Amino acid sequence: MQVTLKGNPVELEGVQPIKGDKAPNFSLLDLNDTLVELSASINNPLIISVVPDIDTSVCALQTKRFNQEAATETGINFVTISNNTKEEQSNWCAAEGVEMTMLRDADLEFAKNYGLLIPAIDRLARAIFVVDSKGTIVYEEIVPEVSQEPDYAKALEAAKALI
Repeated sequence: MQVTLKGNPVELEGVQPIKGDKAPNFSLLDLNDTLVELSASINNPLIISVVPDIDTSVCALQTKRFNQEAATETGINFVTISNNTKEEQSNWCAAEGVEMTMLRDADLEFAKNYGLLIPAIDRLARAIFVVDSKGTIVYEEIVPEVSQEPDYAKALEAAKALI
């Protein structure tokens, strides 16, 4: 699959899961170094927000938006995934007052399993997945231009429909 990065075409490595597919499992560390697995996160509808680099403006906007939603939507689980370091994620969350679950994809396991690796910059593509309690993807958006925000309303609508 191809997306653009600041108008320039870039290829994503691998195959991207789509609506109706079983979400590939993952095991990623959070800011407390606790291993978080997909299977343990789907007791409620799950929104997986994927950002290329937490220290950039659009990624910050996306993460703050879902952090606000996570504070009010008790029937939905939210995680943000990037391949930033623990220190980068921790520092950013502390500075921005973000308390949602942040997961780091240090070895690019998630990126490869979800076909979201942009090899040219060794970062994840911007994406959102909504996963139901059976582990099925009910909504997916791989943002065609990495530097643009996703459609928050559609992702939230898909998750709320599962409650």
